[in-house]
Amino acid sequence: MAVFWVLAVPALAGGVLVFRCGSMARATFALLSSLICVGGEVVLLGLPYLGVVIILMMVMEMVVMAVFMIAYMMNPAGLTPMSMVHNKRGSAVISVAVFVALAAGIFLVPWPRRAGSPPPDTTFQVGVSLMGGQMLTMITLGFVLLATMVGATVLATRRGRYDRFGDDLDRRPAHDPAGGGVGR
Repeated sequence: MAVFWVLAVPALAGGVLVFRCGSMARATFALLSSLICVGGEVVLLGLPYLGVVIILMMVMEMVVMAVFMIAYMMNPAGLTPMSMVHNKRGSAVISVAVFVALAAGIFLVPWPRRAGSPPPDTTFQVGVSLMGGQMLTMITLGFVLLATMVGATVLATRRGRYDRFGDDLDRRPAHDPAGGGVGR
């Protein structure tokens, strides 16, 4: 129970900071910290695979987002102060109304009682619930998509790794046809 609160408080604080930070980069890292804590909560619920996937996915997504913001935003590194909320009064009213409705739903809905015991392998059960009888199809599709991405990348490049060394790989110094470097 203590670990739940240790993760819940920073998750909530990070979510609030997303809208309180003055820059996109800081908001991104506040969201990252919040989602890491949420992934930890999912692990506590007995779904370790799903929790770790959430953590890994969010870390990669937020880091890529931060890198692109720092590299390509017009303001210096996405750190220029800006407001993350538009229509502050309207969004506050909608947020409070949604929160009250969801909180009321927690107390007013008749919750079902658990029937039986939890499955021994929760990861397998999540896979069956998500994929149904199509697990093999989805695994195959994943490999096909990976092969397609690698093939498209290979076909998109005009030259290979060793083209600068010539057809017989004996050109010294290497000549880089893209310009720059040794052998110009």
